[in-house]
Amino acid sequence: MKISREQHVSHGLLGCAPGTIGRYVLLPGDPDRVPMIAELFEDAREVSRTREFCAYTGTLHGEMVSAVSTGMGGPSTAITVQELAHLGAQVLIRVGTSGAMQKFMEATDLVITWGAVRDEYTSQQFLPLSYPAVADLDVTLALAAAAAELGYRHHIGISQSKDAFYAEHQPERMPVKHKLEQNWFAWRKAGVLCSEMEAAVLFITAPIFGIKAGGIMVAGPSKQSLQNLLKTAVRAIEILIAKEKGGAS
Repeated sequence: MKISREQHVSHGLLGCAPGTIGRYVLLPGDPDRVPMIAELFEDAREVSRTREFCAYTGTLHGEMVSAVSTGMGGPSTAITVQELAHLGAQVLIRVGTSGAMQKFMEATDLVITWGAVRDEYTSQQFLPLSYPAVADLDVTLALAAAAAELGYRHHIGISQSKDAFYAEHQPERMPVKHKLEQNWFAWRKAGVLCSEMEAAVLFITAPIFGIKAGGIMVAGPSKQSLQNLLKTAVRAIEILIAKEKGGAS
């Protein structure tokens, strides 16, 4: 079921009507990746497409599940979380690409994030910086179990969430060049695994609305690495569904 443009106002910026979103939702940044995720669902259909937001809903083992794009960065991610909470979502998992920060990492490695450096400003509109951006333990363990089961090389650790995409790529163009370089050195020295733009906001906003959240990313956007990423996230949802129902995963 598609939502008309006239309905967008009444259904928020996502354009999703009540009853069209599952309790389990995968969150890519790129709207073009939503149909890729939907191919791994059963009976998937598009329920909304507006601006940077695209939503598909299907089923996994009889449970309604969705994929909804957040767009790039913290502000649109916060909007997505708040509207999904209103629509009844209970588990959100970020799936996306990132930049590897450690020399031992390979482009095809998966990164399961249990926490994020709050190097952005959107989350400060919700909670002060003294509050940590951490993922839900059950979701994190399900992602780790899925990656191990599928045999994909992965790491579990912390990501850096930022606002400026080119801050570390081209610091020499920034007036605060030295600060950016010092921070980048500090994050790497502390063992931060990857750099991305959404996890911290997700981890801060989701618990406020009673939602469990997790994150899994890949260091390189090749077709195969993206498939590995999405298969792992979908498998993690299956594990969570089975755990909730008290059956074997």
